[in-house]
Amino acid sequence: MTGSTPDPTQPPTDPPPATYAAAGVDIEAGERAVDLIKPLVAATLRPEVLGGLGDFAGLFELDPHRRFDRPVLVAGTDGVGTKALVAQALGRYDTIGIDLVAMCVDDLVCQGAEPLFVLDYISSGAVDPAQMAELVSGVADGCRQVGATLLGGEMAEHPGVMKPGEFDLVGFAVGVVDRDDILGPAKVRHRDVLIGLSSPGLRCNGYTLARHVLLERAGRSYDAPAWPGASVTVADELLRPSVLYAPAVLAAIQEADIHAVAHITGGGFEGNVPRALPPAGLGAVIDRGTWTVPPIFGEIRREGNVTDEEMARVFNLGLGMVMAVDPAGADAALAALAAAGVDAAVVGRVEEGRHGVEFTGPRFWADASGGSDAPTVSA
Repeated sequence: MTGSTPDPTQPPTDPPPATYAAAGVDIEAGERAVDLIKPLVAATLRPEVLGGLGDFAGLFELDPHRRFDRPVLVAGTDGVGTKALVAQALGRYDTIGIDLVAMCVDDLVCQGAEPLFVLDYISSGAVDPAQMAELVSGVADGCRQVGATLLGGEMAEHPGVMKPGEFDLVGFAVGVVDRDDILGPAKVRHRDVLIGLSSPGLRCNGYTLARHVLLERAGRSYDAPAWPGASVTVADELLRPSVLYAPAVLAAIQEADIHAVAHITGGGFEGNVPRALPPAGLGAVIDRGTWTVPPIFGEIRREGNVTDEEMARVFNLGLGMVMAVDPAGADAALAALAAAGVDAAVVGRVEEGRHGVEFTGPRFWADASGGSDAPTVSA
């Protein structure tokens, strides 16, 4: 078989004009997505916001004399990690934006800062206006819950890098605190009480291990029970929205002498509690018997044969934050947290002559390999 031979008597045929849409970027879809998110953003506006959605940059007027003698801006950035893969696989996008806000603003409040505004960045293989609107609806919901403005953001199409339907969600947040009120290791003292703030789920951390164990190693489907006898599915548990701690922590700061706060994210207790402690001389002693570990963590441990030490290094195990508090104010802090809707308990103390984190009390899971009288584990 031979190919056709061009007719030399006919003029050459030009290829069709190249367009951005044909190459994989749909500008009109992006514009439709912006139209869908405008009312979501508008619902988060604080009075300090100047301008509106569509400006090249967001404007936020900070009045330094309103409440602060020496205002300090506090900034942070984070993402939702591979929790995005769960949302993507299930086509459920309405709550993962709450996780993004939690990851960003709950870092700010560790410095004692009130969150002011958030910006989000969504990268995708192809802009799907409905998907973008759902993602931003969660971000806006989180912003409303913490009193922050969704000041702006970006939707970027990356054809060739990501497939249609794939996305990543990251954010940036700014808060403010008076310089004299900044929390941190320098304020922590011997015999400070450690208060743990309850987290019913994984938040956004340890998802690579959780997915490996539950979906690959154990062969679970997303619609299977999260653990034997559970009333929730694996999907429900893995997409459980993160608790937004910032409002509760700020309420506790008003009622008690809070010295430092650790956000228990990637790295678990070992990687995060020491960040709220002085570099030498003081350590955290945490009693494992003072709170109940949610069952999803036990299921991951059981199915993956994960050691207690690895579990505590990867996951929050039911405590999303740990606060170092002056002992005289512990009851007031607990009352303020409860009034703000966050379950909390005294889980330990700060002691001289310690280093990092030491766990005491019964193991998180008593079994034949360790038993309830296993020795203290230092992290």
